[in-house]
Amino acid sequence: MGTPGLAAAPVTPANSAALTSAEFGTLFDTFQQTVVRLEALPAYAVGGAEELRLQAWRDGRPRPERSVRTDPWLARIALSTITAGKQWSRVRVVDDPLTDYQRYQFASHIEAQAAGEQVRIARRGDVGDVGPDVWLFDADSPNAHAVVMHYTPAGSVDRRELVTDRAAVEHLAARIRSVAATAVSLNEFLAVVHA
Repeated sequence: MGTPGLAAAPVTPANSAALTSAEFGTLFDTFQQTVVRLEALPAYAVGGAEELRLQAWRDGRPRPERSVRTDPWLARIALSTITAGKQWSRVRVVDDPLTDYQRYQFASHIEAQAAGEQVRIARRGDVGDVGPDVWLFDADSPNAHAVVMHYTPAGSVDRRELVTDRAAVEHLAARIRSVAATAVSLNEFLAVVHA
């Protein structure tokens, strides 16, 4: 199946710009209505507190608490969702069978959903190659923009490209909508598949 013609986004050096980590972080404070993440790698390289949670999960130990009270990312989601009426959503593409990282990540998705993020799950067998990960900001506004994420083979962030060209942003939005159309809610997925 897959998303024919949508895997390769028309992002070029002429219609995108490199984005620093700080500039990327600012986008989450300045978006006006919606932010959507298309997340497709089988696993991501993590560090810091996330590495500690992952190691605890691998060892069968309880993960350190992660909530809006203890985690700045979840607090950001909850605050902007509750006080400003903004929408956060994510479409996570998973493998069959699930990778260890994807099984581990479901706990994070549950935490994010509790903070206000809408999480949907799509099976890779249903969507095929969806191309690189994308963050899409304010998709239905004249100020729509996206960030295409590029990773090393080990799953570390290699670079981020800010895309403001309207045609390229619309192409990325169509790719996300295509994948989301095959996805189910996190709760529905977890009710059927016990990670």
